[in-house]
Amino acid sequence: MSLIARISSLSHRDRITSVGLALTGIWLFLVALFWLLGPGGDGGSGGVSRLVATAGVVMPVALIWLAVSLARAIAVLRAEADDLRHRLSDLRRAVQTGEAPEADPEADIRPATPKAAVTTVRAEPAPAHPPAPLRMAAPKVRSAADQRPPAPQPEPGNVSSVDNETLIRALNFPNGPDDQEAIEALREALRDPANSRVLRAAQDVVTLMAGRDLYMDDLPPDPVRPDVWRRYAAGERGSAVAPLGGVHDDTAMDIVAAMLREDEIFRDTVHHFLRHFDGLIGRVVPQLDDLQIAVLADSRSARAFMLLGRVSGVFG
Repeated sequence: MSLIARISSLSHRDRITSVGLALTGIWLFLVALFWLLGPGGDGGSGGVSRLVATAGVVMPVALIWLAVSLARAIAVLRAEADDLRHRLSDLRRAVQTGEAPEADPEADIRPATPKAAVTTVRAEPAPAHPPAPLRMAAPKVRSAADQRPPAPQPEPGNVSSVDNETLIRALNFPNGPDDQEAIEALREALRDPANSRVLRAAQDVVTLMAGRDLYMDDLPPDPVRPDVWRRYAAGERGSAVAPLGGVHDDTAMDIVAAMLREDEIFRDTVHHFLRHFDGLIGRVVPQLDDLQIAVLADSRSARAFMLLGRVSGVFG
């Protein structure tokens, strides 16, 4: 959390603590007042009576401080969210202008989100197949793929198709603001309207999942034979293409299923992404060789497609 975010969260917590102390003091004053002014009795000296009286004094105080602790945690999360929003805005401007964002000297590693290093886009494990021709192997250090800012805006009036290697590199997203080769590939791919729709849809779903600590870096899929991708591109569905649901992480699937049930925005975003990525597969996969298909399948966009398609029942 940056210095500004930390100060903001501390100020909120100080106010919350003051409220908690005030409520505790008021409650204890009322208890003392009742103790002094309440009517006396002869049958209230038993152990059960003392236990009930003690619980009546302590339980409200415990509830007050439970509420205080929850409010403080919410203040910290809000401060971190504001800080992250500012960082993402800076990164968006940096990607659009091609300049590296200014380093934040007060930035530190946030324990609440240890897997979300803020860079341009995410990093993933290297693909199982040797990707030398495309140089698409992702480093093990996580980047902001899962929490990346919006992709660079395409230049208006400049529509062009890109070669398959550039498109695959763009679908894997840059590993950070220093990954100029991938940033340039992303910028180039965004000039094509069809590619732009797919890339932005992939960015949206991955960012939303990262908000629930679900990162594509942690979800390497089972290897899928290239002919399965080709059958899917040709329009086959059902058991013939079931291996495309190659992400088997139960926790990830439970999180996605819950988000689909509870979050209408996420549900619409997922359907939008699946539709456009399906079209991209039908358009691009027939032109790829086996190695290119393997690299595409291990990209972050494809991992999101395999996970979301499996949970949504796209693969039968």
